[in-house]
Amino acid sequence: MVMPTNTIVQNYGPPFAVHGDVDNLKFSRQIKEEAIRNGIKKPKGYTVSWHLNPEIERHHFGRSHPMKPWRLTLAKGLITSYGMHYAMDSYVSRKATPEELAEFHTQDYLDYLKTAMPCEPVSYPSHPHNLGGDDCPIFEGLFDYCSMYAGASIDAARKLCNHQSDIAINWSGGLHHAKKSEASGFCYMNDIVLAILQLLRHHPRVLYIDIDVHHGDGVEEAFSSTDRVMTVSFHKYDKDNFFPGTGPLNSTGPEDEHNPGAHHTVNVPLNDGIDDEQYTSLFKTVIQSCVDRFQPSAIVLQCGADSLAGDRLGPFNLQVQGHGACVAFCKSLRLPLLLVGGGGYTPRNVARAWTNETSIAIGCDATLNPILPNHTPYRNHFRQTTLFPTPDELLTESRLNRNTPKRIAEIVASINEELRFVNHAPSVQMQDIPPDLTGLRDEVEDEIRENREDKDEDYRKEKEEAVGVDMEL
Repeated sequence: MVMPTNTIVQNYGPPFAVHGDVDNLKFSRQIKEEAIRNGIKKPKGYTVSWHLNPEIERHHFGRSHPMKPWRLTLAKGLITSYGMHYAMDSYVSRKATPEELAEFHTQDYLDYLKTAMPCEPVSYPSHPHNLGGDDCPIFEGLFDYCSMYAGASIDAARKLCNHQSDIAINWSGGLHHAKKSEASGFCYMNDIVLAILQLLRHHPRVLYIDIDVHHGDGVEEAFSSTDRVMTVSFHKYDKDNFFPGTGPLNSTGPEDEHNPGAHHTVNVPLNDGIDDEQYTSLFKTVIQSCVDRFQPSAIVLQCGADSLAGDRLGPFNLQVQGHGACVAFCKSLRLPLLLVGGGGYTPRNVARAWTNETSIAIGCDATLNPILPNHTPYRNHFRQTTLFPTPDELLTESRLNRNTPKRIAEIVASINEELRFVNHAPSVQMQDIPPDLTGLRDEVEDEIRENREDKDEDYRKEKEEAVGVDMEL
């Protein structure tokens, strides 16, 4: 992935400095009042879960590297400042186990990630498995970082499988470039593949959708030979000048017609400057055709925010509203939905997008005040005080839309023609989720919750307040 070499990166202080009890109580009260003002409450008829681990935010790729885990701190701060967490079941995720990671990644790759020593990145990979270069540096705590974001996606998928959630969110996930035995494009472990493998234990067919500005090559490659997963990627395509240089329109899966994965890959290659109206229309048309033909029983949506206007690496003109419209459309299909993050290299806009999409997931987007709450941590770093900056505010100069209506029509026609070869609802052998992932886990969670309620008087009182619960605001 090509990165600017002369960019000065601003240094930020430690996230969330320690405050006293009085400050924390005031902050908590402000959040509750904000939730009430915005009509935030538990959604009716479905459950949303939010999977996160604050320890992920502490990792650092390097001063000049575009990937900033600190963007998760901004997103978490904005989501909680609105009080959206009251409307979700929130889980602090655990690290994925070695056995879980080995369901996709090779053992020698995992062993190397565990033992690789931090080093200064160089222009080209200096270590095996494409590690040590500018794209995928070896930094302190690398294996823990990967295990945590992968564990969050695995846990989110299991909540969907066990009907404990209808929409599960992990904004730290979505690292779609990682291969079976190789790091790629800032991605080390492919949490999406690991999550889909969990979903396939319960769901016969999974539709994977990718709205990152970069092609979702790692996920496509992983499921290229199965008819149980259809991958759909909307991305900028330029074979020679834009990473990863894959995903042309005619790349539709294995050429061998006897391979089950033939025709189950959909690529939507786009040019610079596509805007909200054109993108959302194309998205809805293509996804509806895929759903009608493939008939998925679950959806995974990768919400890479580098497709937003003003991104450090992305050349599209999408606004927060257009990006969120894709989430809203997938939600309207009323299928189990896993939302994961992905790219996004202007942290303030990443936080805006994922906050807006969280509000869509819990159903409070229509009543949400677009002005950022005054008590939002690091509010001054957002520059504009609104959740929805205009294109003029996002871009330093206007960018021409190079996607002609004729070209968009050709893309739609080609995809519809290819989908004719997809068999309706292929039959599959179902697989039960192992007992240790269901009953035993539930018993442990119940025990932990009961112990906390017994020991923590403040937690008990907060639960009894029923903040964010319908009819009790």
